[in-house]
Order: sequence, then C-alpha cells, then structure tokens
Amino acid sequence: MSDTFFTSSPHWAWYIIGYFFVGGIAGGAFVLASLLRLFGHSDDRPVVRLGYYVACVGAIVSGALLTLDLTKPLRFWHMLIQSNTGEPMFKAWSPMSVGAWGLLLFGLFATLAALGAVANEDTMVGRMGKRALQGGPMPRWWRMIRWLGDGTPARVIAAVGSLFGFFLAGYTGVLLSVTNRPIWADSNFLGILFLVSGASTAAACLILLSIWRRIAQPASLEWLSRFDRGALMLELLVLVVFLLSLGSVARVLVGWWGLLLLVGVVGAGILAPLVLERRAGLEGSERLVQAATLVLLGGLLLRMVVILSSEQIYALGSGFSGR
Repeated sequence: MSDTFFTSSPHWAWYIIGYFFVGGIAGGAFVLASLLRLFGHSDDRPVVRLGYYVACVGAIVSGALLTLDLTKPLRFWHMLIQSNTGEPMFKAWSPMSVGAWGLLLFGLFATLAALGAVANEDTMVGRMGKRALQGGPMPRWWRMIRWLGDGTPARVIAAVGSLFGFFLAGYTGVLLSVTNRPIWADSNFLGILFLVSGASTAAACLILLSIWRRIAQPASLEWLSRFDRGALMLELLVLVVFLLSLGSVARVLVGWWGLLLLVGVVGAGILAPLVLERRAGLEGSERLVQAATLVLLGGLLLRMVVILSSEQIYALGSGFSGR
C-alpha cells in the first residue's frame, strides 16, 4: 500500500501536460542539435539549425503554458524576482523555483543558439554578403550574432546549453517524484523515463520537420532514425522498470489508464514505430513520417497517463479511491 495518499491533487491538466510534452521535445532537440554540431559533419548543419529553432520555440511555448497554469498568470515574474526587494527569487530547496530558473536559463541558451543559426543560414548570409559587396557595411549587431554561431562561442553554447536541455527534459519527472501523490512519489524512475521519452520525441519531431521542409541529408535522417530506435528501446525498458517499482500501487493502472498505457504508449508509441522503420514495403520518407508521428503520440499519451491517473485518486479513510 502506498503511503502517499495524504495530499490533495494539484489539479494539473492540459496546460501542464502540454508543458511537460513540449519541454521534453525542446530539451531533447537542443541536445541532439548540439551533438550534431559538435561531432557531426557539415551536411548535418540544416538539422542542427532546425534543432535549435525547435528548442527556442519550445522554450517559449513551455514558459507560456507554465504561466497560464498559474492562479494569477500576470504575477509569473514573482517566481523569479522578489516583489519587495527586486532581488532574484531562488530557493534551492524548492523544485518549482529550481525548475523556473532552469527553464529560463535553457531559454537563454536556446535563443543564443537559434540566433547564431539564423545568422549562418545560407540565405541570410547571402543577403548580408551581397550588401557588403555593394559597398554597404555589415552591421555590427549582425557580426555579433554571426559570432554566436561560429567557432568557440557556438561550441560553448552547445555544451552548456545541453546541460540545461538534459535538465528540462528530465526535470518534470523529478518534480512529480518529489510530491506526495500516488504513482508520482512511488517510484524513483519518473525522471529518467521522461528524459528518455523527451529524447525519442525530440528525434521524431526533427525527423518530421526535416522531411516536411526537405532540408535534411539522407545521412542525417538515418542518424536521427537510429537514435530514435535506440531511445525507444531504452524507453520501453525504463517504463517496465517504472511499473515494477510501483509495487502494489500499480493496480491503480488496471483499467482504462492501463489500457491506454499498453495500447497507446507501448503499442502505438514504441513497438509500432520500431516495426514500421523495418518494413521494406514502404518508401523511406513515408515510413519515417508514420513512425515519427506515432512516437509523438506515444510521448503525449505517456504524460497524460502519468499525470491524470494520479489526479483522479483521492484519500478515503485509510485507503484510497478513484474518480
């Protein structure tokens, strides 16, 4: 029997589910783009730029969703700044405070990386180069932005930003595990589960966008596909360990939530993509699109099951019940 059935539900719903899902993709996309930036080839640069764009937009959307979930959204800045002194509001013992600052710092590095990527786009460089050849000076601010995407600055941004990308992708699971709610607090594996899921959904997102925009080289797509397959197999393993670690509490997932977990997450979101990528009868891009779409669906359903299954449990005397 779980000992965590003694706090009321935080009543998290779609804003938080969206934040967990988008945040995982954003953090994972930054890490994948940085790996290709640091260790890939010149042909991987289009995917690198795309990964940084996804990370930047994802950080903005994550912040917006987290703000909208607040009781008074217009006071979101109180999580970062003390209203009476104007000094930074940081509480190392508070997971919410650490998470708010982690998201802010990740957003900073994602923005710097995206700016450097924009400045080094062939079309943008071409316009500025043409302007310089025609006698017009290249603006200083443009040279500074290009500097962010070249050499040592770009590598530093990639390396340090990846640390915050790892943090954002796995933090949401850790946040749940330090609460006193059933399922969330009954396992120590939620952080790693959400981290691996964020990696797989990020790879799937980059695959879909790369094919849609027709920017990735076949070698880059193959690398993303191999990474995604490895992440999916690891996700399945961690998911099994997570369920086993729940012990008797896992019976809460018997029923609708368990069916959604088995069919939606494991079947459609993990096993089906692994099978699709090995089917020889489909064209390569079509196969990857189908697999990546299912991976994204599975990642969203995973967060739905974890959050909403606990939300619908409440204390009842010495036991518990579901709603």
